[in-house]
Amino acid sequence: MKTAFVTGATAGIGEATVRTLVNAGWRCVATGRRAERLDALVAELGADKVRPAVFDVRDAAAMELAVSSLPDAFAQVDLLVNNAGLAQGLSPAQEANLDDWRTMIDTNVTAMVTLTRLLLPGLIARKGAIVTIGSVAGSYVYPGGNVYAGSKAFANHFTLALRADLHGTGVRVTSIEPGMVETEFTLVRTGSQEASDRLYAGAHPMTGQDIADTIRWIAELPPHLNVNRIELMPVSQDFAGFRVAREG
Repeated sequence: MKTAFVTGATAGIGEATVRTLVNAGWRCVATGRRAERLDALVAELGADKVRPAVFDVRDAAAMELAVSSLPDAFAQVDLLVNNAGLAQGLSPAQEANLDDWRTMIDTNVTAMVTLTRLLLPGLIARKGAIVTIGSVAGSYVYPGGNVYAGSKAFANHFTLALRADLHGTGVRVTSIEPGMVETEFTLVRTGSQEASDRLYAGAHPMTGQDIADTIRWIAELPPHLNVNRIELMPVSQDFAGFRVAREG
C-alpha cells in the first residue's frame, strides 16, 4: 500500500484528495490546522488509512516534528501533494496590507519549499511523485492578484524546476494549475460567505473533487509517464480579457 502526504487536508481540494486516495487504496498523512476536521476524516476513513498531522505549515519546527514522528506505517511517503495555500485580500498593490502579503508568501512559497525539501530524500529513494497545486493566476494575472499571483507563479515554476533537478531519479513531478474551484478559498480571502456565493453563482465552477480525481489519475499513471503541467478551468471561465485604460 502506498502512502501520500497531503497538505491543507481540512477542506476543499486537500480533503477531497485524502478521501479519493484512501478509497483508491492509499494511506494518507493529512495535515492542517483544524484538528476536528482531520479527526472527522480519521473517523470516516479509518486510523489505519489516515494519519492526522495538526500544524500550521508556516511553523517549520512543527512541520519537521510532524514528519520525523510519523509511525512506520506512514513514514515511507510515495506521493507529496503540495496543496496548502491561500489568498488574502483583493486590494490593489498600492493599498494592500503588507501582513497579508507576508502570510501568502509564508504559506504558498516558504512552507511549500520547506516541506518539499524535507521529503525529497525519501521520495527519491522510493521513486515517488510530487504534485503541486499551483494556479492559473500564476500565468494570467488579474487586478488585486499581486502577491497571490506571484506566489502561484513561483509554485508553478518551482515545480517545473524540480522536474529538471530530479531528472534521472525516477521521481515524477507535476504542476496542476486550476482556475475557478468552489471551495473555502474565496471565503478565506474575503471573510464573506456572501462574496463567495456571489463569485460562484451560475458559473458552474470546478469542485475539489474534480481536482482530487486529477491528482489520483496522475499519481496512478505508469512510472515511465510524467505529466509536466496541467491547466484546468471550468468551461465557463477563460483566460481572455486584456483591458485598456483610455483618456477622456
